[in-house]
Amino acid sequence: MTIAAWNRLGLGLPLMVILTACSMLAVSRGKALTTVSAANAVSADSARGLGSSRLALYAGIGAELTQYDVDVENAALIKRGSVTLPGNVQFAWPHPSRQYLYVAWSTGGPPAAGLSSSGGRHGASAFRIDPVSGGLYPHGQPAVLPSRPIHLTTDIPGRHLLIAYNDPSGVTVHGISPDGTIASLVPQSARLDVGIYAHQVRVDPSNKMVILVTRGNGPSGNKPEDPGALKIFSYTDGLLMNRASIAPGGGFNFQPRNLDFHPLRPWVFVSLERQNKLQVYEKLKGGTLSHDPVFIKDTAANTDYVRPGQLAGPIHIHPNGRFVYQLVVTARDVANRTRGIAGNQDKSVVGGENFVAVFTIDQNTAEPTLIQNIDTRGLVPRAFDLDPTGRILIVANQLPSMAVGGTNVSTMPPNLAVFRVHGDGKLDFVRTYDVQTDGSKSLFWMGLVPLH
Repeated sequence: MTIAAWNRLGLGLPLMVILTACSMLAVSRGKALTTVSAANAVSADSARGLGSSRLALYAGIGAELTQYDVDVENAALIKRGSVTLPGNVQFAWPHPSRQYLYVAWSTGGPPAAGLSSSGGRHGASAFRIDPVSGGLYPHGQPAVLPSRPIHLTTDIPGRHLLIAYNDPSGVTVHGISPDGTIASLVPQSARLDVGIYAHQVRVDPSNKMVILVTRGNGPSGNKPEDPGALKIFSYTDGLLMNRASIAPGGGFNFQPRNLDFHPLRPWVFVSLERQNKLQVYEKLKGGTLSHDPVFIKDTAANTDYVRPGQLAGPIHIHPNGRFVYQLVVTARDVANRTRGIAGNQDKSVVGGENFVAVFTIDQNTAEPTLIQNIDTRGLVPRAFDLDPTGRILIVANQLPSMAVGGTNVSTMPPNLAVFRVHGDGKLDFVRTYDVQTDGSKSLFWMGLVPLH
């Protein structure tokens, strides 16, 4: 699909597509979908027992989005109910009010399911979040999307929903109604430069700049490398306009995957996937970024140990702005091939290194300094999050793995790994919670949402 075709999406949808959207809502509005017994329902009393600041964890396993209560003090999780989407969960993002959760889904992904990005059905659904239990309730009709969504976010005031697509690369904007439901597509008046293989879209805290992170593709066989870039758009009330393309070296050997904004300073931290690097850019007046990074750092303490197929992943900055955390993972295809070979440094998990890289951030210069690499206790961690107080960090290890103990080798299911965050930013492992899958599903997304 061409860029022009993407922009024509706002001109209206055929009646057949609209009817398809109506059929995707599995239950009537206001009725919660759940796969657990009433005995596991969250009561107001048990909710209050977890502390005055309630926090929910949502984990996407195939088409199911499962809720856990989070006990930050004890770094513990309590599994609750699940809702079922029309397709596999791709990503989710809460409304700024914390009253709604927006979930991108697709029957054409993730790749573990052996499905294409363009086939099948794709959409975004809104859920109302119960402020006491954290339970999710369908809220309005799903939005029909043109292909598999890879990421989504609201703008800062929560009036629009921005959605990124990887194949073909693109971005769309939907309105959000005052009641939190997803409204119609916002037509874009310009031909947008959406790069190659978008992987994330983020709105700057100013609400005046949007960055589409386009990863490009590494060389493969006889196919040359596709360049990556950070595509910068001006943003006004749902409308995007091309502003700049940040692509050091022409975008070659530059594969940005995710970024995060510093909460206090004009700095943007970028994770480079295939390069296993952390880059820092400065936000400039006029709503763009420095053309070149001000700092470039390795993710691993021992760069000689970085294996082929090892990739840098998602990135989050601590709420206090003093630390930045970055996932480093074994690529899915490498992990699948090497589960029978001892992998990481402590030889406990087969399949290569999977760790969280922890950096301090110099508050005057923005320079990150690597202080820790800590194993994620699983294979192919694809998502992680920090609680709003910055006291715990939780990693979603996506695939089953093999554990080595002496002469014994056992299979470990995907899991949620909980870590305690100390005052110096370093992590200590606390415990894991196994997540059962049937082999055709993976733990593809996880996030923490404070309750309203």
